[in-house]
Amino acid sequence: MAAVPLGFNIDAPRWDQSTFVGRLKHFLNITDPRTVLVPEEELDRAKALVEGCRVGLVPPGSSQDQLFYAKKLYDSAFHPDSGEKMNLIGRMSFQVPGGMALTGCMLQFYRTVPAVVFWQWVNQSFNAIVNYTNRNAASPISLRQIGVAYVTATSTALATAVGLNLYTKRAPPLLARWVPFAAVAAANCVNIPMMRQQEIINGVTVTDDDNNELGHSRRAAAKGIAQVVVSRITMAAPGMIILPIIMERLEKFPFMQRIRVLHGPLQVLLCGGFLLFMVPAACALFPQRCSLALADLEPELRDSIVAKHGDKVPYVYFNKGL
Repeated sequence: MAAVPLGFNIDAPRWDQSTFVGRLKHFLNITDPRTVLVPEEELDRAKALVEGCRVGLVPPGSSQDQLFYAKKLYDSAFHPDSGEKMNLIGRMSFQVPGGMALTGCMLQFYRTVPAVVFWQWVNQSFNAIVNYTNRNAASPISLRQIGVAYVTATSTALATAVGLNLYTKRAPPLLARWVPFAAVAAANCVNIPMMRQQEIINGVTVTDDDNNELGHSRRAAAKGIAQVVVSRITMAAPGMIILPIIMERLEKFPFMQRIRVLHGPLQVLLCGGFLLFMVPAACALFPQRCSLALADLEPELRDSIVAKHGDKVPYVYFNKGL
């Protein structure tokens, strides 16, 4: 084994994470849908290379480009807290292929109640896997809590979708096309907090600027989860709001009326185009390493930190999840 190049830190962000552009470049890198096709053996080799680099050892002849690519694969497939390999469906790199198929189908099959029920159920099942996979791994959740979160979110999505679907029967056609987005947004407001309820109950681990653990904060958890909800709704919004307007106009043309069977595949492809940019853009809205001012913490935690560190810790930091 060879030594790591002097001054090289594989865990240091390649781009400035304090700016939106820097975070966007970072998430464009790790949400690259092509990484879904990387074999498991190559992912394991990438993990071994990253872990070796952390202790100062890499295979002879390893270039920085190879190390950066290994870190890209590692970040795309392994959980940032636990280091465990994430299931394929739950990875952010699967959001484009998985999301485009489900969003396209929800936008295409919105006219009948059975179709609405089926595709909202499939979408919420997918979301539950994503939310569980990208939770803060330091806050374990029981199977019962997972089940309650799943049933609650699915019920919310179905109630919203079916209720609005019936309400818009006499409304302009475009309003009916926006029903899937309303259901997805409502479900996200329930699914994510429910799936991560342990963080709200027990708090998330907060650290100082040097990653020294300071305690657990429920307020930090609430802030992180709220930001994730906003990010997820933002991720879906352009495709589910703009695409119905496009399709509403396209379907009036005679050539589109002759190829109705291709409307579904067309919407799936167009959704993919939106998500290619919106997945990394939505993930980049807020820093992954979230901060909270000491003054905004729970009084008992704030007093504990002040007693130990005085005024040396103006902010605490935590992983908000995705």
